[in-house]
Parts: sequence; structure tokens; C-alpha cells
Amino acid sequence: MQRIANLLAIKDGQVLLLQKPRRGWYVAPGGKMESGESIYEAAVREFKEETNGTPLHTHLKGVYTMVIKENEETVDEWMLYTFVATDVEGELFKETREGTLAWHPIEKLKHLPMAEGDRTNLLFAAAQSGIQYGTFEYTKDFELLHEKIQMSNE
Repeated sequence: MQRIANLLAIKDGQVLLLQKPRRGWYVAPGGKMESGESIYEAAVREFKEETNGTPLHTHLKGVYTMVIKENEETVDEWMLYTFVATDVEGELFKETREGTLAWHPIEKLKHLPMAEGDRTNLLFAAAQSGIQYGTFEYTKDFELLHEKIQMSNE
């Protein structure tokens, strides 16, 4: 099972998002964990690689199981660990091979094009206290079939 870590930077009421070229969807910077890495190390490393910035005051906000189904059968599954940073140091990239990087008002998370599970995840990470857990089931085209969410307080 693949492990993915992403990191949502929040500063002055805005979130730093990467717009991916393939679908035009917005995501928090992140990617695959490397062998032997902690989830924290992976989130920070991926964030630095994709933004050129250093996240500050980083903490875990969500743990998710992502499931892709085809004809009721699971064809792919991975774990997603979402972190939040409350500040960023450094001069950020504007564009990379991963996509275009920009700050957006938190309220735009409700409307920007993205996977619906990501919307649930990032809205929680940006605006709620505690840690969220969940499972998101998608079709192969990333149409959300079902989500199941649990939360705990910090």
C-alpha cells in the first residue's frame, strides 16, 4: 500500500496550493513517502521539493484511507497523511514541473476544482481543531462514491 504525505501551509487567512496541469485540480503540496521516512519527514521533504519553502509549526491534521473502486472491486488503495504549517520561510517557486503554486483565501477551498475528498480534508485542516480520520472511495476517474469521517480533539 502506497503512503502519501501532504502539507497545507496557512498564512494570513490564505492557503498555499499547487494547481496540477493534468486536470487543473488544486492540491496541497505532497507526494510519496520514501523508505524509512516518518510521515512528518515525508511531508516536510515533499513540501520543500515542490515549493522551495520551509514549513514552520508543522503538525498532523488528518489520516485517510483512499480507495479506488471499479465495479464494486477495490483496484487501488493508499494512505494519506495531511499536515498543516502555520507559516513558511523562503522564496517560493511560482511554477514547477508539478504545477503552478499560489496563495488562495481559505474560503476558496469550497469552490476550487479538486477531488471532493481533498476538499473535505483541506477544509478541515484549514479551519477546524483536532485531527480528522476518514476513508474516501472513488471511481477510477476520481468521482467520489462514499466518504466516512471521524474526528478527535487535540
